[in-house]
Amino acid sequence: MAPGTLTELAGETKLNSKFVRDEDERPKVAYNEFSDEIPVISLDGIDDVGGKRGEICRQIVEACENWGVFQVVDHGVDTTLVGDMTRLARDFFALTPEEKLKFDMSGGKKGGFIVSSHLQGEVVQDWREIVTYFSYPVRNRDYSRWPTKPEGWVKVTEEYSERLMSLACKLLEVLSEAMGLEKEALTNACVDMDQKIVVNYYPKCPQPDLTLGLKRHTDPGTITLLLQDQVGGLQATRDDGKTWITVQPVEGAFVVNLGDHGHYLSNGRFKNADHQAVVNSNSSRLSIATFQNPAPEATVYPLKVREGEKPILEEPITFAEMYKRKMSRDLELARLKKLAKEEHDHKEAAKPVDQIIA
Repeated sequence: MAPGTLTELAGETKLNSKFVRDEDERPKVAYNEFSDEIPVISLDGIDDVGGKRGEICRQIVEACENWGVFQVVDHGVDTTLVGDMTRLARDFFALTPEEKLKFDMSGGKKGGFIVSSHLQGEVVQDWREIVTYFSYPVRNRDYSRWPTKPEGWVKVTEEYSERLMSLACKLLEVLSEAMGLEKEALTNACVDMDQKIVVNYYPKCPQPDLTLGLKRHTDPGTITLLLQDQVGGLQATRDDGKTWITVQPVEGAFVVNLGDHGHYLSNGRFKNADHQAVVNSNSSRLSIATFQNPAPEATVYPLKVREGEKPILEEPITFAEMYKRKMSRDLELARLKKLAKEEHDHKEAAKPVDQIIA
């Protein structure tokens, strides 16, 4: 196996130990045990002020208050474009390990191909391959980190990223108005909105009950749009992980979820969706996540505090600082958990044989 891919590991009968998660982190619900709790909202008529728009906006706001995640159909993104983007993504991951590793992003490169995650210091790896790159601001695009294979990738991705940025801003307008603000308020709070595309490929896994395709988390940014295939695997919780649901795949839909930035700007009114991805042993899965994030220097603080409420943040901070704190906290919690497990295992190993048997 060429180092850094899951190509050969996916064919083994036993899961490599670096992907095995502690029992409390393992999947509780199957990848195809679908739930219809996540709303599916048609955007047909969203521009019809005085007509359908009011009801559509009500549904979006209710979904953000209850879950922080919903699905949209009739969104106006051309089905041919969506099909082309999906086809090219599949073709990329079908390339040989050597071809994919030409875009290796390890060592701090900003964009490219990698297994598991671009985050440094992860204790347990996620069962996925990704290719990621930054598409906005346009002036900052580094095409050297965008795949050149398969043919047509750059042209299709440029159009795809433009259409999804437009859709994201339209959804943020709805939430801005619901907060009693100018419709551009949430978008303007991002200063100069970043957009990052992450294409996730989850190969068939020999022991999917022991691992995750993507560990539990909330997105740090403002709003995320996810295109997923029909296999299933995206899961969400709203009771701190006590119960999970698997989001029902809907052909041609985008799954929309709010991130930490959107949560803070609304003073906690809109939920930052707590989610993860599970894998399976029957078929591979593909998803394309488009993250709309604020500029690093953007201020993170509630835009409006309703009467009787207090700000959920003590003071304004930059998004760069918020992101740094979040990542540091997550890695520290993982490190402490690993140390506690090692200490427990050491004590168990030191026990007399009669105690272990008893």
